[in-house]
Amino acid sequence: MSFDWAYFVQRIVDPGDAYLMALGRTIAMAVLAMALGLAIGIVVGFGRLSRLRLIRFACAFYIWLIRGVPVLVLLVFFFSGLAAAGWWRFADMSVLGVTLTASFQAAVVALAVHEGAYMAEIVRNGVQAVGKGQIEAAKSIGMTPMQITTRITLPQASRVIVPPLGNDFNQMLKTTSLASVIGVQEIFLITESLSATTFKTFELLVAVALTYLTLTTVWNVIQALIETRLRAHEADERPPTLRERLIAALGGGGEPAARR
Repeated sequence: MSFDWAYFVQRIVDPGDAYLMALGRTIAMAVLAMALGLAIGIVVGFGRLSRLRLIRFACAFYIWLIRGVPVLVLLVFFFSGLAAAGWWRFADMSVLGVTLTASFQAAVVALAVHEGAYMAEIVRNGVQAVGKGQIEAAKSIGMTPMQITTRITLPQASRVIVPPLGNDFNQMLKTTSLASVIGVQEIFLITESLSATTFKTFELLVAVALTYLTLTTVWNVIQALIETRLRAHEADERPPTLRERLIAALGGGGEPAARR
């Protein structure tokens, strides 16, 4: 068996409308699941630090349970298990003219619930990294718990939260491929369908692997830029502009100016 380079290049240059739509669906699924998972993680993470023992136990139980269940099982549970039990059945719906299939909704919820368990620990560690003295000082000047959370705790905890958050989103982009088992028309399921009709299995799998590699690489670059900006903000100085870098390289301008 020889590798069909002509077909492979054609799939890379012109993947087709169905594949591009599936690519958009993959990215949307990852972004929505990550956003919802972050929201769950913030609630559960703060719950782990609650003074009420019952809340702490409930949040710890959620983390223990979800982190011990495979993502594949969660996907099938939310899509098929809940409907079989008669508890909840996802139905197709339209949002702003875009149809969200039942399988897509179930995948987003399942991935978010799974991600929330990991984000909760990340958020908890970030909050605990904030100095207690700053929180006590905020209380002493009359700030409410909500003001302390939004103005003191979360902004400083973000320095600890952002790096692992970026890594988790990178993982989320790849985990979306598991949604194919419940019928979500993402890029892996589209690839399998094409493979069954064209018998170009190896070429198609290489092409979809390159797609995932491109997605994660682009996100790695974005994450690096975000972390660079955060470090620059912590040092209270701005990153040098291209002009300042050229001047410094030529030895004519010294060090880039710090933010005033």
